[in-house]
Amino acid sequence: MTVNHITITVKLFAIYQEVYGQEEINLDLPQNSKVEDIFKIMIIQYPQLVSWQSVTKLAVNLDFVSSDFMLSNGDEVALIPPVSGGKS
Repeated sequence: MTVNHITITVKLFAIYQEVYGQEEINLDLPQNSKVEDIFKIMIIQYPQLVSWQSVTKLAVNLDFVSSDFMLSNGDEVALIPPVSGGKS
């Protein structure tokens, strides 16, 4: 039996969490998907996120990665946009 899709968990922070209204989402992606493919899905759903793609740090299973990192079934991806605020 050949599996031709993977399921990943995407941890959402800051603007992503605000837009989705939750802390994480689960996505089913085609096998051989890259981290950048997550953005394609998210931007189709929420076009206002396009400006955040280039400034977002990416982590897979707690390790920072580039957007062309190949995903595996069960991976946990964190999208970490720049944040500001707090007490000065």
